[in-house]
Amino acid sequence: MGQLHDSSSGSNVPFPQRPVIILGAGIIGCATARLLLQNGFRVVLVAEYLPGDQSIWYASAWAGAAWHAAGGISPEYRYIQAVTHRHLLRMAQEEPESGVCIVDSYEYLEQPPSENSSAWGKTVLSKWRDLQPGEYPSEFSCGWRYETLVTDPTIHMPYLGKKITELGGQFIRKRVESLEELHHMFPESSIFINASGIGSQTLKDVRDDRCFPERGQNVFYKTDNCRTMYFRNGQEYTYVIPRPMSHGVVLGGVKQADSLSPEVDMEIARDEIARAHRLAPDIVPESPSEEALSYIVGIRPSRRGGFRLDSERQGNRVVLSAYGFAGGGYAFSYGIADALVRMVESAEKDQVLLE
Repeated sequence: MGQLHDSSSGSNVPFPQRPVIILGAGIIGCATARLLLQNGFRVVLVAEYLPGDQSIWYASAWAGAAWHAAGGISPEYRYIQAVTHRHLLRMAQEEPESGVCIVDSYEYLEQPPSENSSAWGKTVLSKWRDLQPGEYPSEFSCGWRYETLVTDPTIHMPYLGKKITELGGQFIRKRVESLEELHHMFPESSIFINASGIGSQTLKDVRDDRCFPERGQNVFYKTDNCRTMYFRNGQEYTYVIPRPMSHGVVLGGVKQADSLSPEVDMEIARDEIARAHRLAPDIVPESPSEEALSYIVGIRPSRRGGFRLDSERQGNRVVLSAYGFAGGGYAFSYGIADALVRMVESAEKDQVLLE
């Protein structure tokens, strides 16, 4: 690490050899680090929490992590999700140790789909078909069946950490209070990526007041019937997300912007079990045995108005921002990473051509 902390000017170090510094080692930071390393860049990640950690503030460890086409988003954001799907599909097919699996999925809608619904997923997902009346419960307006991807965070985050290290990436466990502090740690670096999630609310030179913590709580039900996802769109938003490698399903969901408690709220847990049973009675019994249940609490890094993704030049540095993904971190992860790699390459190109 000595050369990375060299306080001399970085002007004698060729631009592509200066490490890209990533603040944050959740799914966004780690996916970006892996793609940058695969593209020949040097990378250092600085973060308070690292792959394998169990803090409720390390949202990437607790996510449901299903690839689900988001409704109400722009065509550009749809494409980011599509790129993520491409990367995850390759992992599911070629890197089973990554914790990414292909599963069957049923999605039911309480109301007819709006103009900008999640139906655009049919352009990306395999085996998509509209369900016919009688193939879905009568209380719903319509339904779809398709193959999608689920990622097991308990496997994927440690896997990513290992891959990053094998590729020559470095992790530093440290809480920083500002981007300026990061600049002082790495004076020779020119590109800094802020993937700090909820940290962007408190970084002294960011203080993004659109960011807010949002509590999520799920139930993990241990069962070998764990190859099918169920998704309910509407007022009673509910999901049953399979985790084939952990032999169980994740039941949810709930969003609480006004609570940061690490304690399990059993009233919420019971409601999630009841909703999951109504949605997928063939998987979730009405009263599962307590021995088969465990509980998940995590703080999502949410942001009013949606996530931030941009690049800005600050003097002789380029600062990229990628945070505020709420519950969509995994669904956007590798597409965001791909976009950030392109931004880094653009900064490199400017440096080579203009300097």
